[in-house]
Amino acid sequence: MSKTVISSDKKEVTIGFEQPFCIIGERINPTGRKLMAEEMKKGDYSRVLSDAEAQVNAGAHMLDINAGIPLADEPAILAKSIQLVQDIVDVPISIDSSIVEALEAGLSVYKGRPLVNSVTGEEERLEVVLPLVKKYDAAVVAISNDETGISEDPNVRFEVARKIVERAEDYGIKREDVVVDPLVMPVGAINSAGIGVFQLIKRLREELKVNTTCGASNISFGLPNRHGLNSAFLSMAMGAGMTSAIMNPLHSEEVTAIKGADVMMGVDPECRRWIKTFSCLLYTSDAADERSSVDLGGRRII
Repeated sequence: MSKTVISSDKKEVTIGFEQPFCIIGERINPTGRKLMAEEMKKGDYSRVLSDAEAQVNAGAHMLDINAGIPLADEPAILAKSIQLVQDIVDVPISIDSSIVEALEAGLSVYKGRPLVNSVTGEEERLEVVLPLVKKYDAAVVAISNDETGISEDPNVRFEVARKIVERAEDYGIKREDVVVDPLVMPVGAINSAGIGVFQLIKRLREELKVNTTCGASNISFGLPNRHGLNSAFLSMAMGAGMTSAIMNPLHSEEVTAIKGADVMMGVDPECRRWIKTFSCLLYTSDAADERSSVDLGGRRII
């Protein structure tokens, strides 16, 4: 079974078919966060650090760090962010940039074995990112698009993923060190997006035997009650074989869905993590006791 091992200097995390689902915290990203972007550009990392701690406390197993700020020194900001975050939290990091120089700056200061986010199927991107991944013995996120863009056809995205995995192997990067992002489309715009991505995740697991990740909130873009929809998506994607997601762990509804799916899929032995998380809620009131009972044919089971 495929196991992708990522580590910091303090902690190791395994993404795998028989492992609990890996939550990768997405919040350290200035895109769409004007205040964070301005602060990072000025050398103020206080919000970065508070977001790092909050996400880990909420259950993130890894953190994605992005420093994509227009007209800023992205390599320097990304490297500094990684160093500061590694000083205060013990979880591994996904180094996130579309700029190769920024990826290398982050890799050069990282302590441990990171995840590089990301490489696409574009020839130019493959030729510069994969040697970097090999040089630093990292794992890499493979995004299923190429020079033709993002196809709505899951079969086309599968073939792009296959190309990246095979090209990575040519560079000496093991298949288990490639985590494929099948690209989740907004279901509000493409009604078959959910079914399509579930089929694709299953093929990636069974045929390519690779781990998978995604930007989970993409599925609900433009729709109301996004957290409810994201929760349903995450549970079903896990059932299809997805092993990690880049998401906001501060949304408890989505984290609860993941923990519940871990129980149902047998990767939470004896429900220990579920019990540890929720046992404090069992006996808070008579009403809670009543809600926790189940009526089976006239017999009430507590």
